[in-house]
Amino acid sequence: MKQCTAYCLAQSFDIAGLSKHLSDSSLIRIIKGALMVEDQDAWSVIFSYGSVVHWQVSSEEQSRLDKLLLAYAENPLPAVEEDHFTFALNCVTTRIVEDHIEVESSDPILMFSLSQGMAQSIKLASFETQALATINNTRYIPKSLAENGEIKLNREQIAKIRGQLFLTKSDIILNYDLLDTPEFFWEYPEYERYYNITAKYLEITPRTQVLSKKLETIHELFEMLADEQKHRHSTILEWIIIGLIAFEIVMTIVDKLVV
Repeated sequence: MKQCTAYCLAQSFDIAGLSKHLSDSSLIRIIKGALMVEDQDAWSVIFSYGSVVHWQVSSEEQSRLDKLLLAYAENPLPAVEEDHFTFALNCVTTRIVEDHIEVESSDPILMFSLSQGMAQSIKLASFETQALATINNTRYIPKSLAENGEIKLNREQIAKIRGQLFLTKSDIILNYDLLDTPEFFWEYPEYERYYNITAKYLEITPRTQVLSKKLETIHELFEMLADEQKHRHSTILEWIIIGLIAFEIVMTIVDKLVV
């Protein structure tokens, strides 16, 4: 069985730098901001948003190329996301059954089209992991509020958590358009059906909808912490005002007693 592996290694890759480095030793194609490295019946398709798909690439070559990718990566992931398939070429039709991909030809653009959906899926997996980790790491906050009626964190801790929630949410939202149908298929509509095969099999649309719900949960937690900060600030101001009024009353009484 031929092997196909998809990885998400980082937030993004420097495609221009990679193409310069690889052009001296490998046959490459630059397709709509992505880089395709070809070697007979083996392909590596590298996407600028930090994903790579290897088709029948040896484990040694994968390791070598992945190390190179990390050298041209921005914000490498602490835990690499990966997905594994088998595939066969020159089949009657193109389809995916139980993680086995049957491909009707070795047309590089066809392989690139299939890779688009697989790369999106593994990038989506990194978003899912990021959102789920954020929710799990902060789930004690609403629990504390429900049990104690307050969040037992100081203002600095709340501000840091709000900042982390905002970073997670903004990072995903800014890259959300990566999960749409790629612009590549506006120019090559005849290949879109191959992309749709992988997108449907890997459930990109329903998973994106679930991710949206997780982002809503993060947003609600962010708003909850913002309200808590405002409440604490208002309480402090109220006590300052009460203190000033009490001080004024005391001074008035002292003045009258002195007189």
